[in-house]
Amino acid sequence: MKRLALLAAATAAYLLAAWMVAPGFYDGFTPPQPYNFVCPPPAAPPATGPPQPGHADIKVINGVSDANSAFTKDAQVVIGFLPGAFNASSATTISVDIMPVSPCPNPAGLHFSTNTYLITATAPLVKDSNVLFRYSDVVPAPGFIYFATSPDGPWKSIGGSPSQQFTLNTTTRQLGYFAAGYSADSTRPSTTTSQLLPIAVAVLIVAVLVAGVPLAVLRRRRAGDAGSDDEDDS
Repeated sequence: MKRLALLAAATAAYLLAAWMVAPGFYDGFTPPQPYNFVCPPPAAPPATGPPQPGHADIKVINGVSDANSAFTKDAQVVIGFLPGAFNASSATTISVDIMPVSPCPNPAGLHFSTNTYLITATAPLVKDSNVLFRYSDVVPAPGFIYFATSPDGPWKSIGGSPSQQFTLNTTTRQLGYFAAGYSADSTRPSTTTSQLLPIAVAVLIVAVLVAGVPLAVLRRRRAGDAGSDDEDDS
């Protein structure tokens, strides 16, 4: 029983210490860096600055564009290119630009969780390229990345899957306008619910630890009883 009490006390102490000290227990669940909105939602904290553009110059060697990536200075959008991703037969360098769009598009039937960005290049794509969007923890998580050739639409989903925390990525073979969001008729989890996830995980881990204690004690007792029976037989 003393060991059981010590284990329970140690578990409680660890949980309390993890709650008080960052990153501690919640390593991997820490909020992302503040998001720079073009059109901040009501729940957004004070802006750290305006959303930043991005630029990259991609070399072309023997008519083949290098593998490279372009990203905004605040790392809210990243697009990566494979070797030969562009039709670069007549170029020596390809310039890629990423610009936040203002005013913010508000297409019917969609809610955008991120800024809208215009991604352009001086040569057309001929291979799929990976696009990654970072989003804020103060907005519902987006389900898809949307693409349009004009800020007025029409907007179409080009897919989306989570990669790291608070990011969504997909692939595209066209450049133009991009934003991450969800359809207006879908049910998105509230930000309060998503922020409770680390607490729920912590409670679950503690429950598993505590549930395993009686089983360990029972196995130890059975082992002791078996040893006693062997001594009696001898």
